[in-house]
Amino acid sequence: MPLNIYQEATGHPLSNIKHVIAVAAGKGGVGKSSVTVNLALALKRLGYHVGVMDADIYGPSARKMLPEDRIPSQKGAIIQPALCQGIHMISMAYFRKEHEAAAIRAPIANGIITQFIQNVAWGPLDYLLIDFPPGTGDIQLTLSQQANLAGAIMVTTPQEVSVIDVRKAMHLFEQVKVPIIGIVENMSYYRHSPTDENIYLFGKGGGERLAREAGVPLLEMIPIDPCLCYSGDKGHSIFAAENTEADSIAKVFIALAKRVIEHMAMMKVQSGEGQTNFEIHWKEMT
Repeated sequence: MPLNIYQEATGHPLSNIKHVIAVAAGKGGVGKSSVTVNLALALKRLGYHVGVMDADIYGPSARKMLPEDRIPSQKGAIIQPALCQGIHMISMAYFRKEHEAAAIRAPIANGIITQFIQNVAWGPLDYLLIDFPPGTGDIQLTLSQQANLAGAIMVTTPQEVSVIDVRKAMHLFEQVKVPIIGIVENMSYYRHSPTDENIYLFGKGGGERLAREAGVPLLEMIPIDPCLCYSGDKGHSIFAAENTEADSIAKVFIALAKRVIEHMAMMKVQSGEGQTNFEIHWKEMT
């Protein structure tokens, strides 16, 4: 039967998910969806059960980068997410044709997001990464207030014009008391192979300055890498065995995943929750 995302949400909680993490930027064009997808693949590579919620109703792109092995299905109001390389995923891209615009008003879009939060049967997950849409409006508030966020990862490029919008998004999370896990600087530099020199095409240091101002860690600096672009366009995993050319960028995302795991564990200890099985797993892994 066709999927129907325009019915009322039933109020099912995200009770089987250990960590719900926002990946946000406050603006488009910084590679936030690419960071979300490849961080999810890295966490999966490290042995965790992972889901992705593509919450960009008007411009969903995660499906392109993470094509499904099993499409989503629906029984009554409950939606079973798609399965994509072992990752559970839901996206507006499953509910319209690729070339069609999502011509829907904000209240309806907000209702769809509420259904994504309440009606998707994610099952037990270690991580659910929510790819936040650009802006700081209704949808972002709904996600921040209803999705039981453990924290937010902020994505920026080195440019000041990107950092300005990320600051605004961080202020939104501060208002709704969602802690910032750290900053990811995307498109940080291009490695010129003949000279082994880093070329800073979009400036230098924006992510580091933002992290220092906010008192949060700079989790990773992700270079401009042709393999990353190619893999995203083709829907290939940078961790695929045959994709040996992507080894260097794959290692960057593994490092990012490990830092996210580490900082999530530290945040749990600081909040007084004590050591968990998750933290024990992290210590064994390292």
